[in-house]
Amino acid sequence: MSFLPLNPGTDFIVNSEAITATLWSGTVPTLATYFTSSTQEASSAGNYYLNVYQTASSYTISEVQFAIAYANKQGSGSALYNGAVGGNSFTRTLYGQYRTLVLGDENADFNFGGVTQSDFYVINVERARYKEKLFPGTFNLQLSGSGRTLELTDDSKDIASVSFNDAGRVFQIVSGSNGNAYVGNGYTAASGSYGLFLPDIGTIILNASALDMPAASGGIGLNTITASNGNTGVNNRKLFNHISGAASFALNSEETISSNYAFIKVPNGEMNYSENPSFISSSTGEILYLNEGFNFNPRTYATTVGLYNPNNELLAVAKLSRPIPKDFTKELAIRIKLDF
Repeated sequence: MSFLPLNPGTDFIVNSEAITATLWSGTVPTLATYFTSSTQEASSAGNYYLNVYQTASSYTISEVQFAIAYANKQGSGSALYNGAVGGNSFTRTLYGQYRTLVLGDENADFNFGGVTQSDFYVINVERARYKEKLFPGTFNLQLSGSGRTLELTDDSKDIASVSFNDAGRVFQIVSGSNGNAYVGNGYTAASGSYGLFLPDIGTIILNASALDMPAASGGIGLNTITASNGNTGVNNRKLFNHISGAASFALNSEETISSNYAFIKVPNGEMNYSENPSFISSSTGEILYLNEGFNFNPRTYATTVGLYNPNNELLAVAKLSRPIPKDFTKELAIRIKLDF
């Protein structure tokens, strides 16, 4: 077998590009139907979060789209693990979990547009719905309210520079659409922004205090339950009702694809003789089919390119869309793209 060496400096190039795609099952751009599972809601997992599906959970095509959870620093809004130990509850555990994940400091507090709050809702996009991260500027969530529909987006197109925390990039959630606030900075008058959009971990944190405000003050009158030793899961169901009531949740995913391009150049004097055993006489070593002119004007057809390492071990194979004729009057230039 004959080989043509490749020059790493001139025959290879690496390129990266961002690929975006719709997020939800069925490749729909906007999720408009919402279902829950009574089995999941009644299980131990239901104490922490509520799974949301695009169809009835009993259907074979049903898939989790996202999960809703409520977190409270003081542990309010859910039942206690032990009635004799105050404050230790499901919502307090969730608050500590996200404080560590997002802020990286067990003593830090969540800040929404300059206002510190002690409770929030979380929308976790199901990991199977996106490949790498969420795409800022495509987050559009509508929440039904008393006398109004609140439209939320991230502020990715309104800011000059991106902020980071332990969860990666962080954007404020504002009243607006497609990454732009409708008026001013899109915050509420007294409760700060509507939350945090964390695309690198697929998480949306919603400011409970902002949503609890009446419509005239920018909220939807969510009325989050903050009683100590309250009913577990009630707040999750509250937010679900406001999401399903508006029936409009649009969001895209984003993936960075790194491509390694290999440029194969075959000079006119190379690769003109077939290596098929039937091309050469096994007894004399002479070229057969002389009447067809294979001795003076040989020709081959390129169908496959193999990439080998210095030890002649095959690493990758590229198939051409059609056979390409090759003889002494032709040179080949083939570009191979390897995505990873």
